[in-house]
Amino acid sequence: MLPPHATSEFGTLQHVAMRYAGDFTRALDGPDVHPVLARQQATSTWTSYSPSAVRAQQDSLIDLLRSRGSEVTLLDQAPGCSVQHYPRDIAFVIDHLLVIARLNSAHRRPETDALAHLVAKAPNVAHLDDGTIEGGDVMLHHGHVLVGLGEETSPAGIKALQAALTDHGIDREVTPVPFSVDGIVHLDDHFTIVAPDTALIHRTVFPPAQLHWFGKHFDLIDVTDDEALDVQANVLAIAPGTVIVAAGSDRIAAQLTARGIEVLTVDYSEVTRIPGSLRCTTLPLNRA
Repeated sequence: MLPPHATSEFGTLQHVAMRYAGDFTRALDGPDVHPVLARQQATSTWTSYSPSAVRAQQDSLIDLLRSRGSEVTLLDQAPGCSVQHYPRDIAFVIDHLLVIARLNSAHRRPETDALAHLVAKAPNVAHLDDGTIEGGDVMLHHGHVLVGLGEETSPAGIKALQAALTDHGIDREVTPVPFSVDGIVHLDDHFTIVAPDTALIHRTVFPPAQLHWFGKHFDLIDVTDDEALDVQANVLAIAPGTVIVAAGSDRIAAQLTARGIEVLTVDYSEVTRIPGSLRCTTLPLNRA
């Protein structure tokens, strides 16, 4: 196995971890719904999904990734975890460092147990010691690590990540990305880097100063409110000029194509019944 390595969001994807959806699904309404989930339901679409249908769509993505030369490692099941098929959140790679996330939701924390065999083989691993931070909020951009400050990631988690990078000799600035509304699940549902200095953005959820920063650093492709609800911003770059999008993202696909980016599509309509899509179901471990 290649050692964990990633310096960007779009380097050629050589090794990626995935995990099939389990049979357990979480109640989305009723008196016991957690306040965080209640806030997230105000900004995202949440409906029940068929685990078997999700697994079939994951198989289509796995076949596509393997056909493009990516090694796909399937993680062990996490019984009782309703979004175990979103391993993006449980860890992330920054340069030569595999960072184990600190999940905000207690019911998701067993998902990280399946990383034990990867951790044992990785030469550089960081376990953060404070706060919360999830991989769906983390993106690499030149000398920065952009981290969304939504419902699942805290300022203390950002501080702990900066300390870990310094300890491991990584010269990157961890840059918080604030939102203008509550209830944001993860940054990658509203902003995703798709190619060198090119990104998708759902402008509605960001304050003016953050939009100004994005505009200075990226060629921005706008995502509409309806497209964001369909999680169409949550795409997966597998090479500097190749991006996988969910079938039905026709307008976004046309914008990418117009910029010379190869667009591949898979049907992820069952996966996106809860707010997550292609990026969420993949944990890149090595990008060339």
